[in-house]
Amino acid sequence: MIEASDVLLGPIISEKSTDLANPEPGRGPNGKNLNPQSKYVFRVRTDMNKIQIKAAVEARFGVQVATVNTISMPRKEKGAGYVRINKRRRGYQPAWKKAIVTLKAGQKIEDFFGAV
Repeated sequence: MIEASDVLLGPIISEKSTDLANPEPGRGPNGKNLNPQSKYVFRVRTDMNKIQIKAAVEARFGVQVATVNTISMPRKEKGAGYVRINKRRRGYQPAWKKAIVTLKAGQKIEDFFGAV
């Protein structure tokens, strides 16, 4: 059986993911909340599916998950110099997968940014 720590590689901490994790009422136009539920973004193993990710988050944090959305991020070319010059060092950042986990209403992950 796969452990939760094997599925969840770590949280993705960015400005957008922080806003998703901390919904505030009345942020949108006309006082409507654009994000009524808490959403948390994780980096996960590429061979995991939504059911395994949901089970891992529920086991690791003790919360109830409503939905899981996954995104496969393609590999990117990285390195120094121009593409036309072959003498420069070029390489690839490997492909990876991220999951956006939506929790049920009233649920929250305490200390998310240092938890995994």
